[in-house]
Amino acid sequence: MWKERDCIEQSSTDIWLAVCAAVKSACSLASVAPEDVVGLGFAATCSLVAVDADGSPVSVSWSGDARRNIIVWMDHRAVDQADRINARNSPVLQYCGGGVSPEMQAPKLLWVKENLQESWSMVCRWMDLSDWLAYRATGDDTRSLCTTVCKWTYLGHAHMGQWKESDSRDMEACGWDEVFWEEIGLGELVEGNSAKIGRSVAFPGHPLGSGLTPAAAKELGLLPGTPVGTSLIDAHAGGVGVMESVPDAESKADLPDEEEICRRMVLVCGTSTCHMAVSKNKLFIPGVWGPFWSAMVAEYWLTEGGQSATGALLDYIVQNHVAAPLLANHAASQSVSIFELMNKLLFSMSQEQNMPFLSALSQDTHVLPDFHGNRSPVADPKSKGVICGLTLDTSEKQLALLYLATIQGIAYGTRHIVEHCNAHGHKIDTLLACGGLAKNSLYIQEHADIIGCPIILPRENESVLLGASILGAVAAKKFSGVRDAMKSLNAAGKALHPSSDPRVKKYHDAKYQIFRSLYEQQLSYRSTMAQALQ
Repeated sequence: MWKERDCIEQSSTDIWLAVCAAVKSACSLASVAPEDVVGLGFAATCSLVAVDADGSPVSVSWSGDARRNIIVWMDHRAVDQADRINARNSPVLQYCGGGVSPEMQAPKLLWVKENLQESWSMVCRWMDLSDWLAYRATGDDTRSLCTTVCKWTYLGHAHMGQWKESDSRDMEACGWDEVFWEEIGLGELVEGNSAKIGRSVAFPGHPLGSGLTPAAAKELGLLPGTPVGTSLIDAHAGGVGVMESVPDAESKADLPDEEEICRRMVLVCGTSTCHMAVSKNKLFIPGVWGPFWSAMVAEYWLTEGGQSATGALLDYIVQNHVAAPLLANHAASQSVSIFELMNKLLFSMSQEQNMPFLSALSQDTHVLPDFHGNRSPVADPKSKGVICGLTLDTSEKQLALLYLATIQGIAYGTRHIVEHCNAHGHKIDTLLACGGLAKNSLYIQEHADIIGCPIILPRENESVLLGASILGAVAAKKFSGVRDAMKSLNAAGKALHPSSDPRVKKYHDAKYQIFRSLYEQQLSYRSTMAQALQ
């Protein structure tokens, strides 16, 4: 990954070689023969890939380096382009929370056209990364409803009523709003049946082409013709891998199945966190992406909240503290992660200081976690992070306190998203969590206490990979559809419940009000400085 200020780039060649190495290694470690692999599914970040007519990479970098042909999802170079697109108030924008984010593809495409004209003229296909991986594997340029609807302003509901999940087929892409693309200055992308951005789409799990091409099969160490399913974005694959992982004790017997799934929100917790919820009716929620029809679970509308930096923020907080090297050495000597060590340290501190509960350690420290902007629900990419309560203390204990306050700030952000969604028609009362941060017990318990909902962890923690494998299983006709596969392959692990201590709720309610005020204060300061510079 190349990082230069707001520009963050990757290489599709590098990623494909990593995928090939991983597949060969997985088959070897599991003693799985190529003929035993019945299907393949891809999940990847919603990053933008540029290739020419031969499928070779085209640079999207100021450097001109052809290897750097992916604009990574978290890249924020196109904030100005996103603002200009949103100023047009196109009808398609109501289906992405009222405006595009600089993390979506239209602003990035406009940036390339305006800044890298030579690259712009060379590109034959602009693709989401997971679609590109499926294309690289099969030679089939069919795009996923997941990627196109969620990141490209494609209107998936144009296909309502013309499909059955058991007979999902690739469909001519009738959901592109040509007026929108022309209005924003990218009309050439919808010429020739939108060949550069997708002339056909399919539901996730649809079998692509004739399966693996001979060349791709050789590179992957698998058999030609192995079925490959239409892809999912990684967070959405996490939703598919976890959404049916509810234990009987937590399920609501009085609700029909199709209503119960609408009470759940999946937290896919990694570098960033995505908040996935579905509904039978389309719900327009300002500042929250969607409603996206059939982008994750077929025939349900998807609402997608998010925080642009969560795992990345915790890493940043720890790595930039003077006590980090010492703490890392102590963690290594005990063969635990630095986060496990800080969790232990916080537990000891709460006992030493005779705290009523561990969370109270952070009473003097408040964090607004918008270090990479706010994705939702205020949808402000210009928002900045705030830490209130710093001292000259440089000890490991002080770092642990800052880490705790940052976890709480992230959890307050999730509470804000849940409350905002429920105020606009959702009835979310159960959370499911997967991803790297879901392995951190303190992180999950703080979320349960702060949001006031039980949080269910799936038995299979690598839920994104399970979701991707479901695509392969559906493509191989092992299940009638994605939802059927979810019900068979999702399984619950343990459930964590909010603290029953009323003092904990009172404490977090107070801190949540401070959390909300930090952003309001920031807006006030921003306005004051803008006036001073006029």
